[in-house]
Amino acid sequence: MKQVEIYTDGACSGNPGRGGWGTILVYRGKEKVMSGFEENTTNNRMELTAAIMGLEALTEPCRVDLYSDSKYLIDANLQGWLDGWVRRGWKKADKSPVLNRDLWERFLMACEGHEVTFHWVKGHDGHIQNERCDRLAVAAIENGK
Repeated sequence: MKQVEIYTDGACSGNPGRGGWGTILVYRGKEKVMSGFEENTTNNRMELTAAIMGLEALTEPCRVDLYSDSKYLIDANLQGWLDGWVRRGWKKADKSPVLNRDLWERFLMACEGHEVTFHWVKGHDGHIQNERCDRLAVAAIENGK
């Protein structure tokens, strides 16, 4: 399996508000840089979208190191929240519905066939790739595309 690094970030101007996401895929030193915009969204939706778009860009099964500053994304995977939501029929522990179910379902599909290892990085703390993804997300908001 190929070894790929995916760096992601999402941003929102207002929450909800105009949103953007940025993703950088790295394979053998080569990069694929992507970004996108949504008119009315939330920060968590943009964080999820960034990860989804990176995973969906893969054309074959890969070992993936996915880096994000989103505790929502990382903790859902590392703390077992996502598994629990699925087991409980997309309900949280308090029995309320899981937010962003549509994106979580798409995320799970995007992960299929890959071996994904999740890494949390502190946002706005000098992590070069995270800072680049943040700039991509912010630029997507500013440009509206």
